[in-house]
Amino acid sequence: MKRKYPDCPILATAGVIFNEDMVLLAKRKQEPGKGQWSLPGGVVELGEKVEDALRRELWEELGIRVKIGGLVRLADRIVLDRKGRVQFHYVIADYWGSASSRTVSPGSDVTEAQFVPLNKLGETLLPKEVLETILMADEIRTRDLNKSKRDVAP
Repeated sequence: MKRKYPDCPILATAGVIFNEDMVLLAKRKQEPGKGQWSLPGGVVELGEKVEDALRRELWEELGIRVKIGGLVRLADRIVLDRKGRVQFHYVIADYWGSASSRTVSPGSDVTEAQFVPLNKLGETLLPKEVLETILMADEIRTRDLNKSKRDVAP
């Protein structure tokens, strides 16, 4: 499957991975978005479940194990070239999850990775849609955690 000038959209997955009040960001090594901070993830392989693809990508690219909390949203990433042709088209299933460790080891598709405090995200140069996804994920996570606490209360 060719990623540049594809014949059809490519299914990918990304994770809004939390550790307490921090979220994991990765600096992309490949296009689209080479050199930009983004959410870690990658392409779903044939025969692979989307959540399994996210777990695999996070392990391969960052050496981190995660617990997936749930789906945040589906997002389109369409990049046109100068002539208006579709150069890249990904449909990305964004999930939220958690990691018990902040230790990451960037792999072949990532130049840097780090956990960033949620209250410092405004200081980063994240694309608008990435910031929106993180904020949506934090809302869902907070709601789910509060619901779990109420369900456990006597």
